[in-house]
Amino acid sequence: MKYVIVCAPSYSLLEMTLNEGESVIVEPGSMAWMDTTVKPKTEMKGGLFAGLKRRMGGESFFLNTYTAEGGSGKIGIAPGYSGDIVVKELNDETIYMERGAYLCHLGNIETSATWEGFKGIFAEGMLGLRVSGTGLLFFGSYGDVQEVEVNGSYIVDNGYAVAWESSLDYSIERSGRKIRSFLFGDQLICKYHGNGKLWIQTRSPRNLAAWVHPFRPVESKND
Repeated sequence: MKYVIVCAPSYSLLEMTLNEGESVIVEPGSMAWMDTTVKPKTEMKGGLFAGLKRRMGGESFFLNTYTAEGGSGKIGIAPGYSGDIVVKELNDETIYMERGAYLCHLGNIETSATWEGFKGIFAEGMLGLRVSGTGLLFFGSYGDVQEVEVNGSYIVDNGYAVAWESSLDYSIERSGRKIRSFLFGDQLICKYHGNGKLWIQTRSPRNLAAWVHPFRPVESKND
């Protein structure tokens, strides 16, 4: 298998060349184009329970497997939003990521929802995604992505964290005082502790939604 990421970091697209018999598992809706030698198959990886756990983690119930048959073939894979694509090789490792970040993988990798506990109730979502195993993992970000090597402690706004290694512990806290929070709203921050890698995106989907909200079309009601 060979791959290249083009149009990075704003509108990244993963172009992958599969040798005959090779397969890639892709998040539904992310296949942009493919050769006729690449054959798709939709299935519920790991059974019903695994599918439910993926769905709870913000990913699709089903996964699409694309296999090169009758020769090699190319496939284009794109996230649903503008941003960069990160490549992470796992060697019997586990990383955690926010909902919607997963794009595709090759190898013996499993994805499932992970409970963030009550600390995540007022964050982006109570459930994230746990990715573990051995293989090549691709995930996306909104905007560019920065890789940070944490040695000790690090603070990130909750809307900017994309993924982090399992060697990092974290907690979600309110950043402001009560009066400021009442006037301007809480800013939830993630505090990471330990040693490991952390991936941060340069834009927040939550902030984009807040910016677009005043411009949304509103249907007028005439009495």
